Amino acid sequence: MTQITAADVNKLRKMTGAGMMDCKKALQESEGDFEKAIDYLRKKGQKVAAKRADKEANEGIVLAGTTADKAFGAVVMINCETDFVAKNEEFQSFAAKVLEVALAQRCENLEALLAADLNGRNVGDNITDLVGKTGERMSVSAYEVVDAANVAAYNHQGNRLATLVGLSKTGFDELGHEIAMQVAAMAPIAVDKEDVPQEVIEREIEIGKEQARQEGKPEEMLEKIAMGKLNKFYKESTLLNQEYIRDSKMTVGQHVQSKDKALQVSGFKRLMLGE
Repeated sequence: MTQITAADVNKLRKMTGAGMMDCKKALQESEGDFEKAIDYLRKKGQKVAAKRADKEANEGIVLAGTTADKAFGAVVMINCETDFVAKNEEFQSFAAKVLEVALAQRCENLEALLAADLNGRNVGDNITDLVGKTGERMSVSAYEVVDAANVAAYNHQGNRLATLVGLSKTGFDELGHEIAMQVAAMAPIAVDKEDVPQEVIEREIEIGKEQARQEGKPEEMLEKIAMGKLNKFYKESTLLNQEYIRDSKMTVGQHVQSKDKALQVSGFKRLMLGE
């Protein structure tokens, strides 16, 4: 019998989108011949998956949720090719089940989620099955989690955008939901100033200098002007320094502190189709 290696199985999986065990079986039945293995998979109902491997999948659904104890939250994005399939009841039901699995098994990353059990098979293989049914390419394109004392989830109408927010203390479900809505609406890039990556800061400073230079400002003033623009960037792009959408007279950070001086926002995640 021809020796089938893990590399062979992985190569066929990348070529076809089929599950690992299906690829292994196909190669065994075809004595290691990839073309015959592809034909074998097609005959077993995975023809569409193979044909659709290079298609764009920009539609889909984004869902967020938390465990019953509110200590773990997950947000998952599952893509498909058309809005028609994205609104299909079976596709939406499948996405909800994937999120349920993610929460029940507290999957820490995308790899763990794809390997998680769903109806006796892993999530990745279930997706391949659905590809065969719908005739469209699909994938779990993004998956994020938040671990915190109090995690809140927000699903925007239409299920194209969802967020998670983690708080440092329990008992703040309503506040967490409000801040999750803030994250959805204002798309911050970090919780606070010190969380902004250094390369982003340096880029903003350079942009600020160049803008000032183009406006004809003196060279000796460029650094000061750029720092002013950086502070404006912080106010617009970091969660705690943004104007609170429900009361523009205070920042999100001030609103949080008004509830509890010791309360902190430990993190957030935001997924949106098309971004």
